[in-house]
Amino acid sequence: MSDRTHDQRGDWDWFEPTPAKQTSPSPFDKAQLVKIAARLFQTHEGSYLLDYLRAITIERTLGPDSSDTLLRHLEGQRQLVAMLSKMVEHGANPPN
Repeated sequence: MSDRTHDQRGDWDWFEPTPAKQTSPSPFDKAQLVKIAARLFQTHEGSYLLDYLRAITIERTLGPDSSDTLLRHLEGQRQLVAMLSKMVEHGANPPN
């Protein structure tokens, strides 16, 4: 048996998630950003652009031979489009 000591989690401590790094607060006002996103993407042109972005990211599928790099890149693009869509939704329907 080993002489090293373990915490209560034993040998499984490596499995615990590491705490997320703290990011500095954004200098941008979220309430203003969602209003701007709603105004921008609720126009005919903005809606058309957001539909296009969804089509080339969220609705895009990759084959089984896709590289890890390509999958990660596409997932980042999907996250950005999803964030924009959520901002539009929140800006169009502000909480009461």
